[in-house]
Amino acid sequence: MSPEVLSAPSSVDVVKSDRAHSRARAARRRKAVVALARVLLLVAVLGLWEVLSRTGTIDPFNFSMPSKIWDQIHTWVMHGTALGSLGAQIWVTLQEALVGWILGVVSGVVSGIALGRVAFLADVLGPYIKVLNSIPRIVLAPIFVIWFGLGSASKIASAVVLVFFPVFFNAFQGAREVDRNLVANARILGASDRRVTLQVVIPSATSWIFTSLHVSFGFALIGAIVGEYIGATQGIGLLVAQSQGTFNAAGVYAAMVILAVVALAAEGLLTFAERRIFRWKPSDSGQ
Repeated sequence: MSPEVLSAPSSVDVVKSDRAHSRARAARRRKAVVALARVLLLVAVLGLWEVLSRTGTIDPFNFSMPSKIWDQIHTWVMHGTALGSLGAQIWVTLQEALVGWILGVVSGVVSGIALGRVAFLADVLGPYIKVLNSIPRIVLAPIFVIWFGLGSASKIASAVVLVFFPVFFNAFQGAREVDRNLVANARILGASDRRVTLQVVIPSATSWIFTSLHVSFGFALIGAIVGEYIGATQGIGLLVAQSQGTFNAAGVYAAMVILAVVALAAEGLLTFAERRIFRWKPSDSGQ
């Protein structure tokens, strides 16, 4: 048999290749349609809001309008705010949220894995964690301001308590859902409790933990903003409070838009990191 015949692709390989290309084209087409639908929905909502405000159907003083919100953002970007440059306010809030998020994630993961692995700790501390979780944590922000003052510490504390619980419960559940056969096989091979936790439990719980990370950074931003709103010297939350105090609805919405952009950027970074870490997982073509 000639080398040309041996190297020629079979009809089965050609069919598989065509199907793969078809699926890739369909996926690209769906992404384009979804992106277009999102843009059209946003344009429709903003356009309707603008029209209703300009015609007086809704009160423009209370609801403002997209054009005024854009003008407010442009003014803040070009000329700064009453508190200083817009970038400085964003950085203050982002720094508080990041520090609170990191502390909340680390403490939540460590506590969740520990209680998930040690039944005695779960039995003793479980009721207390449930009680603490039932407390509306936003109301703790004024207490933190009293304890830690108007600086960053009170905002970081507010962010930590909002981040800790979703991360903790996901890490705890992830540690409990580890395949018992994997743990048993690791023990048969002589792995200690420490190695089982580090090499089996934590990797198995990673997907659970990453699920909580997507929502927890938004909680960290909320904690920082609420703390700044109650009492601060800088930050986006203080911008919201000042805008509300001067009945500047456009300023309130402008601050919300800025926060939404920051949250979306953080979500994009987390999604990118998750895809890099979980490259081994098969992609869901239906999504």
